[in-house]
Amino acid sequence: MHDLVRFFTRLSAAAIRVCKLVPMLPVVIVVAIPLAALGEWHPWGSTVDLPILDNPGIGQWLVIALVLIIVTDTVRGMIDDIRHGQVGVDLLAVMAMLSTVAVHEYWASWAVTLMITSGEAIEEYAQNKAEHSLTALVKAAPQTAHVVTLPGVGRGAMASKPEDDVADDGFRRTATAQTAAAQHFSTVPVAQVQPGDVLMVLPGEIVPVDGELLSGEATLDLSAINGEPVPRTVFAGARVMSGAVNGSAALTMRATQPAAESQYQRILQLVESAQESRPAVVKTADRLAVPFTVLSLVIAGIAWAVSGIPTRFAQVLVLATPCPLLIAAPVAYVAGTSRLAAAGVLIKTQDVLENLGRVTQIFFDKTGTLTVKQPQVVRVEMLPGVKTQLNEDHVLMMAGVVEGYSVHILSKGIAKAGAEAMARLRARFAAGQRDCPEPEASMPGHGRDYPVVKHIEETAGKGVSGEVDGHAVRVGRLSFAAAQEDGFLTAVEPGGASSSRAGAGIGTISSFRGQIPLSEGDEDSGKASNSADLRTRFGMLQPDEMASYVSVDGQLIARIVLCDVPRSNAKTALAALHELGVSKLTMLTGDKRASAEIIAREVGIDEVHAELFPEDKVAAVQAATDGGSHGKMAGSPATAKPITMMVGDGVNDAPVLAAADLGVAITDGTSTAASESAQIVIMNDDIAAVPRAIAIARRTKRIMLQAVIAGLALAVVGMLAAAFNLIPVVVGAFLQEAIDVVSILWALTAVLDRD
Repeated sequence: MHDLVRFFTRLSAAAIRVCKLVPMLPVVIVVAIPLAALGEWHPWGSTVDLPILDNPGIGQWLVIALVLIIVTDTVRGMIDDIRHGQVGVDLLAVMAMLSTVAVHEYWASWAVTLMITSGEAIEEYAQNKAEHSLTALVKAAPQTAHVVTLPGVGRGAMASKPEDDVADDGFRRTATAQTAAAQHFSTVPVAQVQPGDVLMVLPGEIVPVDGELLSGEATLDLSAINGEPVPRTVFAGARVMSGAVNGSAALTMRATQPAAESQYQRILQLVESAQESRPAVVKTADRLAVPFTVLSLVIAGIAWAVSGIPTRFAQVLVLATPCPLLIAAPVAYVAGTSRLAAAGVLIKTQDVLENLGRVTQIFFDKTGTLTVKQPQVVRVEMLPGVKTQLNEDHVLMMAGVVEGYSVHILSKGIAKAGAEAMARLRARFAAGQRDCPEPEASMPGHGRDYPVVKHIEETAGKGVSGEVDGHAVRVGRLSFAAAQEDGFLTAVEPGGASSSRAGAGIGTISSFRGQIPLSEGDEDSGKASNSADLRTRFGMLQPDEMASYVSVDGQLIARIVLCDVPRSNAKTALAALHELGVSKLTMLTGDKRASAEIIAREVGIDEVHAELFPEDKVAAVQAATDGGSHGKMAGSPATAKPITMMVGDGVNDAPVLAAADLGVAITDGTSTAASESAQIVIMNDDIAAVPRAIAIARRTKRIMLQAVIAGLALAVVGMLAAAFNLIPVVVGAFLQEAIDVVSILWALTAVLDRD
């Protein structure tokens, strides 16, 4: 019983929503009651005799009034469509209503009015359903912001020098602004926020504008921006993007962009431009509705002329529905656009969706697109001949700690690998492993969650050094890592041969702060050597590899090898593109050819263009784009123009993205010049979204054609049957409604996740 009540509650709620979408629908339904009860009642007798209409009853007059209202509204809509460059083809519906009234088929007239109003309701529902993912983005747009109003905070304080916010320990102050913001702020419309304003974002609220974090730490949900499922923790000074949802603690931030130029508004602009655009195939469907209207009128006219019965004309017209062309086609494309948005892909116009399904050649940038954005650690090589108690994880941990303070391009990869190594060491320590001897095991930092780090210093262009748990660590170029205070390189001979250089302790760790030696060789072993000798002992690097060298307490012990690593799903994504029929996959990169070809082989690229400048990339794409049209011989059969696509992620990709038929920017939700120049923006930094987007586009067009062709075929068969008097006029009106529903619901399946 409870389930039955819940069912009827949901049904009534749905009916109320539909009636709100189309207010005339309940009026039409109610009119059926007086039409049935009072249709033939003439309280005025037979004194009225109007041309064509004769003497309708009270219920029939209500239907006539309803028809006039709907016809007037429909004609206004047709005129408005024509003014906006669209074809007004609701003429069939108007003629169907008027012709059924003229032949006194009032129930058929009522059925046609019901068809029109319910069709509008179905269309509104279908559009809302199709646009669900798009409207969810719009509804989530921030509307208000909490601006801190304390004197000296916000734009009025921007004139202060940056060094004024730096404490004696070298760190920026964040607590002052945070505490003040928690006590005094005013809520204003987001449009009033200006760069420099200090804002307070409460737990669970949406960040209103782009800005810089003032709080020490914040946890942000970025799923609305880039689909990232796990909340991201950011720290003071980090960029905070509008549209992110704040976590469980209030945060303070300084606005760096007005609302109109913030990240979320850029996303909304893409969504709105896609919603307002009309793809060429939908425009073609509009044009095809005109010959369909002519065909319907011809069939109806012939049926009337041959039979001599005016009702036959109405019988045909009530089945003539251009709805599959006028509604099903745009609904399918809006549904496809919404499906792309749910997959983290935004398009700027719906024409992009049509071209997306016809891509024949795709160009890829290498770094950051086919590969991860920073070089990754692939292995640690210990220096041959050096006996040490340190293993690869110790080297990575120490190097990662000091590289965490560096700004070098390789630092992030080493720091990431170091954090992973630290986790492995910590797990072994927690499991009871105690391999380190005393007094090392009892020294500060041993077994801690994070090592004790001191004296970090970076030498530009050479490397970074510091003290980790009491040991001197140097990471960087070979000459930097192996150099002693006198500037010479040192290394231990294979087998631990003694060195002729003075200076006890070179090659060991005992000379630094009294630590025990990690090397088991002779304490004064070591020999001057040059960089070439040391590199030879390590072995040759592959063309796509680079290395940072590591020394501990003056002894060179290892090198960390990094390289551009393909994205984990790049090979699968490119294989999927081949399966979808994309004929050629090309890499465009400024890198050396040797390293580019290694990545190309790993991921399945067909053609490589290496050592290119941005203008060279543009020329390569333009040659492929123009080649399809210029390569045809005179008199050859017309073929579809090949569609080229460029996929990139960096600022230097912006020109080539604009040059291709379709430019695709892979981003993590942040706004770059690449995403500004692209027609398609992938918001979740996932290369697998490229073949997925193509598959969605093709499925959308296929469903649209199925819905249109099936709807028109059923309508034509119904009109022919009605022309031979096989379908009564009232039945035909309801049958036409069924055809519309089937066509629209079939088009709506484009929103389903079946790719």
